[in-house]
Amino acid sequence: MSYIEHVQSIYGMNRDRTLATLNAIAELDNPQDVLGWRPGPGRAHIGWQLMHVAVTEELFATERLLGTPPGMGDLIGRFKGGSTPDDNIPTLDEIRDALALGREHLSATFGQFSDADLDKVPVGLQERGWTLRTTLQIICWHEGHHQGQAHLTLNLYKASH
Repeated sequence: MSYIEHVQSIYGMNRDRTLATLNAIAELDNPQDVLGWRPGPGRAHIGWQLMHVAVTEELFATERLLGTPPGMGDLIGRFKGGSTPDDNIPTLDEIRDALALGREHLSATFGQFSDADLDKVPVGLQERGWTLRTTLQIICWHEGHHQGQAHLTLNLYKASH
């Protein structure tokens, strides 16, 4: 198994945890309210956290690794890093679809690289100086980070309701 394949297998475990959080929300009486609940003024809701994971994977799959424009339309601007979470809360299905699409594109992009490319800096990451190896690691960390925020926000929601 190549290094790239190994890291992608870890992505699968991370995604399982993210989907488990979504499944737990789906079991609640009011999943849409839960997805939109904020732990404090101006803080991101669960829907934003999880859509941010999907959009970030799309951005890495396209402009950051290949120098091509991202898909996902207006979702990019609404959920990319630095965006302000709005009150248009995505549904469970919209989140699942975006996560699947972003991952599909990311997997296809990684299929264009081999372990011989691990120490190269992709065109869209020149400014950051991130090699493909570093990028693989950051993407792995990124989902766990935001899944953890979503999970914590879910626990805070349950404790306050």
